[in-house]
Amino acid sequence: MSLLAKAQRNTRQIQHITPESAGWRYIGFDVWMLKKGETVDFDSGEREFCLVLVAGFASVKTRAADFPGLGGRMSPFERTPPWSVYIPPGETVRVTADSDLELALCSAPGSGALPARVIAPEDVGVEHRGKGRNQRQVHNILPDTQQAESLLVVEVYTDEGATSSWPAHKHDTPVPGKETQLEETYYHRFDPPQGFAFQRVYTDDRSLDVSMAPYNQDVVMVPRGYHPVAAIAGYDSYYLNVMAGPERKWLFSWEEDHAWINSDDYPQR
Repeated sequence: MSLLAKAQRNTRQIQHITPESAGWRYIGFDVWMLKKGETVDFDSGEREFCLVLVAGFASVKTRAADFPGLGGRMSPFERTPPWSVYIPPGETVRVTADSDLELALCSAPGSGALPARVIAPEDVGVEHRGKGRNQRQVHNILPDTQQAESLLVVEVYTDEGATSSWPAHKHDTPVPGKETQLEETYYHRFDPPQGFAFQRVYTDDRSLDVSMAPYNQDVVMVPRGYHPVAAIAGYDSYYLNVMAGPERKWLFSWEEDHAWINSDDYPQR
């Protein structure tokens, strides 16, 4: 089974990933491209959702809540935090595009313990990580410090010619206090949009070892193993990450061979 889901062109729903189609247990991921005035309706069922306005403006209505006039950026490459909406299980949802809209629906199992809420840009933690050619800007939309039942959601920006999700790390083996088991998706965008990146997904024993070149709006699925990304010269990289697993905590292990990138030995000049 391929770990690369190509964007479906000439349709409103350009990505549709379910636990069944991915061959795993937790993450669902959809992307809708809507024109102004168009709507998307869905029932959340037994899953919680984080709706991320990747680009554009929208109004979101559920049986219990009404969130009109959301949005603040027309491209993710404005590098401002997005508007998002948390949706609990058991809801009927309508999203109306108030402009052309790129909408990501991130989902994972839930019981309905939390109410719907807006995650405004000011609620999103912004971090700058790394050094040398391993720097990136991170938007923590739904980190493990904020309320949800399963979902973890984050945006990452990597400048052209640099790496991210690096040094290689994994989160596939539950080790109390050290590592959690989390599935993960990467929704890739590029500026200019004809760009691409290189991403590798591999395990220590190489029983899984896949290298891919995701293009604009493609998704890479990470069921286990390490998963670094390299942005090529001339093309800035953005990706929206979704993670979920049996424990809602982001704990990971570095690949030993490359952990020195975190030390004072890098950069070497």
